[in-house]
Amino acid sequence: MPLDHFANSTVDGVTTFQNRYWINATYYEPGGPVFIFDSGEQDAAPLVPYYLQEYHGLSATMRLAKRYNGLALLWEHRFYGDSLPFPINENTTAQQWQFLTTEQALEDVVFFADSFSKNSSSASEFQVLMSSASVNSTASINLQSLPLHPSVTPWVWLGGSYPGVRGALLRQRNPETIFAAWASSAPVHAQVDMWAYYAAAQRSLTTNCSADWVAVTSYVDNVLRGTNATLIEDLKFDLLKARLSGPGGNTSGADGLTKQQANKTSDVDAASILMDPLDFYQYYGFVDSILPFCNLLETKNFTAAPAENGLVSISGVEDALQAFLAALAELDYDSIPGSADDPVADMSWMRQYCSEYGFYQRGDPDNPLSIETSFQSLELFQQQCNEAFSDHLPTWPQVGNINKYGGWDMQPSNIMFANGEFDPWRTMGLASIESNAPQRKPSVIVPGCNVPSNATTFFGITYDNMVHVSDMRVLLIPDSNHTDFNTIGFYSPVSQAPFYTGLGLFQLALDEWLPCFAAKSARV
Repeated sequence: MPLDHFANSTVDGVTTFQNRYWINATYYEPGGPVFIFDSGEQDAAPLVPYYLQEYHGLSATMRLAKRYNGLALLWEHRFYGDSLPFPINENTTAQQWQFLTTEQALEDVVFFADSFSKNSSSASEFQVLMSSASVNSTASINLQSLPLHPSVTPWVWLGGSYPGVRGALLRQRNPETIFAAWASSAPVHAQVDMWAYYAAAQRSLTTNCSADWVAVTSYVDNVLRGTNATLIEDLKFDLLKARLSGPGGNTSGADGLTKQQANKTSDVDAASILMDPLDFYQYYGFVDSILPFCNLLETKNFTAAPAENGLVSISGVEDALQAFLAALAELDYDSIPGSADDPVADMSWMRQYCSEYGFYQRGDPDNPLSIETSFQSLELFQQQCNEAFSDHLPTWPQVGNINKYGGWDMQPSNIMFANGEFDPWRTMGLASIESNAPQRKPSVIVPGCNVPSNATTFFGITYDNMVHVSDMRVLLIPDSNHTDFNTIGFYSPVSQAPFYTGLGLFQLALDEWLPCFAAKSARV
């Protein structure tokens, strides 16, 4: 893969790099589509068994490949996994980081697709080779000789979250390469100030839990901004103790914690403890991640009957705070097992949002119903970016690099946009209901091939009560990777229904669109 598609640059002796991808040609027949699933901002290797081999379930990519006799392909993004032009760490230079941009990464896909042959004579040879070759020996086959060039074979994109954005941008930018796309939970509108992220969670809360959470958050922010040093020290100690403690009143995790130590905690770190129950919301939603916390809060650990308007309505905010802290300790989020973060992915994605996407999930001091501390400010996010990358980042992320393709107002053809009702990232997608969004509505009516959407509607669906990327695969057999919050990764559904609903609707769309490609190819 060229390091630089636009100026043919060489940096530190690097002009090209190896970009990983995987294929499953089990169902492929000559003339069948390419179904490309994008792994986005993560190492793609762990996705192989789930998306190309359907381990413990089904994947949309493989179901579509089977239905349309297509070739399934998993693509790894530059600067993630093993697709690294340079080592990624604190020593990665500004000259190296300059090649992690949206435009370079989109052009990677175009370059890759264009590398395939337009000649159909090698298709039968490939089938013979695949019939006798093992998965591990397919590297000896010259895949680029296959007639998979997008001018003769339709390329269909599947992706959720950032990969969904990439699919939409590619369809807008390179319709000659990407013929159709299923973009799930795609925040296509880049925005520095993403105060709305936690608004989606707040909307899903019960009335009493919302009232208490809002009141406690406001109280903590006001105390920490105040001048009562003793009250501030006591509050920070209580917050840290709650995080360190465990179920059943077990406070051994907080042994050794002193008020002097607690007082050294920054205001933003202390106040952010109140947001611990939200850590897993975007994957599991209200019922599976927040409702257990709310039940503990509103019943004072099941010792009292809940009040319709919250504890704050009957016994005041300080009582609500003590119940909040007890609920935090009882759920003990920090003890949930999980593998460590991927430092390469973490740093590369931070570079991307600091430079182009923004999505700074700050608290909104002007929102009287905010459940996020107002200490999470835009300036704090930008400061963290500047400290991580001391190479003259722009003053603010250059969101225009993304929104030039339309953002909330894009009107593409041949794309299905799917969203979860309570997905925090819906706020930046076409189905956004935020006050500054155009309030467009999804329609399940399949549009004609290459017919753009309009300014008020778009082709797609919003799944009731669902959250982030609920439809790209379905789990049929219990799997330890799906009961561990920290190894869940993207695309892990909490319900089976969105997978079948989304797959069925997209199949209806492809049944309408694919003949259009065949007709175009026949004319050519």
